[in-house]
Amino acid sequence: MNKTLSNFVFALVIGIALINCANRGTPDGGPKDETPPTIVKSIPENYSTNFKGDEIRIYFDEYIKIKDLTKQLIISPPMKTQPNVTPLGGASKYIKITLYDTLQPNTTYAFNFGNSITDNNEGNPYPYYRYVFSTGDYLDSLSVNGNIVDAKNKEPETFVNVALYEVDSTFTDSIIYKETPKYITNTLDSLTTFSIENLKPGKYLLMALKDGNGDNKFQQKTDQIGFHKNFIEVPTDSSYTLKLFKEELDYTATRPRLISGNKIAFGYEGDYENMKIEVLSETPEDFEYRITKDPKADTLNYWYKPKLEVDSLIFKVSKNDFEKDFTVKIRDQERDSILIESSPSGTIGYNEDFRIIGKTPFVKFDSSKVTTMDKDSTMVSFTSVFDSIRNIYAVRFDKTEDNNYKIQVLPEAFEDFFGDVNQDTLNYNLRTRKSSDFGYARFTLVNATYPLIIQLTNNSGEVQVEKYAEEAGTIDFLNLSAGMYSIRVIHDANGNQKFDSGNYLKKIQPERVSHFQEIEIRADWGITETLQFK
Repeated sequence: MNKTLSNFVFALVIGIALINCANRGTPDGGPKDETPPTIVKSIPENYSTNFKGDEIRIYFDEYIKIKDLTKQLIISPPMKTQPNVTPLGGASKYIKITLYDTLQPNTTYAFNFGNSITDNNEGNPYPYYRYVFSTGDYLDSLSVNGNIVDAKNKEPETFVNVALYEVDSTFTDSIIYKETPKYITNTLDSLTTFSIENLKPGKYLLMALKDGNGDNKFQQKTDQIGFHKNFIEVPTDSSYTLKLFKEELDYTATRPRLISGNKIAFGYEGDYENMKIEVLSETPEDFEYRITKDPKADTLNYWYKPKLEVDSLIFKVSKNDFEKDFTVKIRDQERDSILIESSPSGTIGYNEDFRIIGKTPFVKFDSSKVTTMDKDSTMVSFTSVFDSIRNIYAVRFDKTEDNNYKIQVLPEAFEDFFGDVNQDTLNYNLRTRKSSDFGYARFTLVNATYPLIIQLTNNSGEVQVEKYAEEAGTIDFLNLSAGMYSIRVIHDANGNQKFDSGNYLKKIQPERVSHFQEIEIRADWGITETLQFK
């Protein structure tokens, strides 16, 4: 027993000694490695001429990995068949580029890796590495520089391509839809400036593109574009500013379809204003129709009656220069019933309308069956305005601060296109806030050109409130909720009271927009600001 105890104590002492030794000898990891990898050599050497091969290797002094290659790697001029770049998903001490495209003669190629190359352990990037070679006797050495701005928002998009198209005997304006550019670079994820390097002398179209699918071609539906108004001559000492914008979609109609009984959805792209829908099929004398805008989709709903015993209907859809006939299959489906929604709920602004929205088209409104009372049970007079295309009745009445309002809609106040009426009494309760809950802002404009639109936006650029000004004077924003606002001014050159984007084919630049510093609105407080325009 004593021998066993002695052995246990001996083992315990040895164990403690080992632990102490381990603690004294445990490394603390040392300083963090913040040094990017170093290139040891390249085969062929960077900036080589008379390049003839189909493989490039770039060797480093440590293991590296490649990340976000599809975003970061920009090849100029673009290659129709993309090269294979390794390693992807693993670590290596070299990068191998295998070329599959037929290289153009006497052309300088540049591989811009951005920040995609990092060391394997700490992720330290080798920033903005460029591998350049020429298939001719010399390297093209000219460049074009500038910066990107957003036409409407404070900050432009990241990863914006900037491209040059050579203006020669084959050039047409439509080249940006069909061909890849002659030269290309990218602003990557943190820059608004650009530099396109290793260029030949010549005349070029300068264009910026936020490329939705990475094909280096402009697609109106998915991409943003910016372009210099005139062709540029290289070499140049100028610095160019490109405004990035989203074009308004050209109008086109999509194939209509029956989506419920006596209701056909006519989809479209672009602006539906002045869009005409005409039935070409023979219809009975009592045939009627209504058209409403779908609140959630780019669709006009075509409602008709009576029910038709036909297999199909033929329609002509037209707008401006667009005209097309469509055939819609007709089948027996359940018809939508009357459904009434409202907005807002709970709190209502002093100058805000109460909106009654119908799912099926309204045709009659009996205002005598609607009452509005305040918290003292005092009747409040109201007026109504009907928006037929959106199928909304706006109920307007004077409001006072810190008050409650009850709106009651009796049965049969509304009748829809199919003769259905609301069967139930509808009750809505609203309230207004105290005036001390709000703040205000007053703006004095200096050197402004009118007309213009002053907007207060949130951090995402969404408009919270706006005012239209046609002549000089102070601009007041009253009853503002407390918070931070950005000031955006749209210079409304054509006076249509909205921001007009640009158009590449029509050579129209977007309307000018000015941004000012943020302001803070506090409850029961006001600020005055002077907006100085250049």
